[in-house]
Amino acid sequence: MTTTTPSTTSAERFARLEQETMVVAGQPSKVFGGTFGIVREIFAHRQLLDLLIRRDLKSRYKDSALGFVWTLIRPITQLIIYYFVMGQILGAARSIPEFAIYIFSGLTIYGLFSEIIAGSTSSIVSNGGLIKKVYTPREIYPLASIGSALFNFAIQLLVLFAATLVTGSFPLHLDLLYFFPSVVLVLVYGTAFGLLLAALNVYLRDMQYLVEVLLMLAMWASPIVYSWNMVANGLSGTHGWLLQLYTDNPVTLAVLGFHRAFWTGGDASHYPDELLLRMGVASLVGLVLVYAFHRVFARLQGNFAQEL
Repeated sequence: MTTTTPSTTSAERFARLEQETMVVAGQPSKVFGGTFGIVREIFAHRQLLDLLIRRDLKSRYKDSALGFVWTLIRPITQLIIYYFVMGQILGAARSIPEFAIYIFSGLTIYGLFSEIIAGSTSSIVSNGGLIKKVYTPREIYPLASIGSALFNFAIQLLVLFAATLVTGSFPLHLDLLYFFPSVVLVLVYGTAFGLLLAALNVYLRDMQYLVEVLLMLAMWASPIVYSWNMVANGLSGTHGWLLQLYTDNPVTLAVLGFHRAFWTGGDASHYPDELLLRMGVASLVGLVLVYAFHRVFARLQGNFAQEL
């Protein structure tokens, strides 16, 4: 009777492995196969996505006496500071009617964009333990950050509606429908740059600190504490191209759309021409960026576990 030695067993195992077809880790390399495949995979893991969103929200306010009230403290504090410093002391309120609603509506939509970008950037690194132990679609982690940001946005939106009721300027007009393209713009660009920055932050940890600076600049580069027509008057004439570049910034368009929806004190001079068309074109460009940046994410995700 013959026995199989351990060395013979290992040799046979390696021989069988050599005959196996190599499979590329990550998403398929087909042009659209990877995108559609990951959508199906995320849908199959939708319960995990829901759990990650709930975990993010609970951990954020764990052992906190006020809980989700903290979601409102920061924007309300910003509102108070900007209202008195920019509006009353520096006199911006004299040229912008219903200044409090103007500021809070801009802060609300910008807060959604800021939270999506900041949360998505750190999402892969902060979930390194899960990524190294179990396989899930890596895109789930940035999407969970987007889900938790939407929950906080919903709370702030209720406060905005309440503020319009208290001030007697509830937006009972068709322009309220600008709410939807504004949110779509933020979600599209937030998803695109969230995927890109989440992947880059794994390899370059300074990225999350750079994002904080860029988000601060993006806020002041949007008409939140000042009006669009102030910029238009300052950049008119020979700097018309710069005005177009400023106006077509997707964050600026989203803020303008939110003003159009909730701020009843403005007129046509406070908005650029063909605002809805600009928002539609920007949304299409954003969808292209979502696809392109997801391809980058899919290329880089193969080494996430090793880098973490």
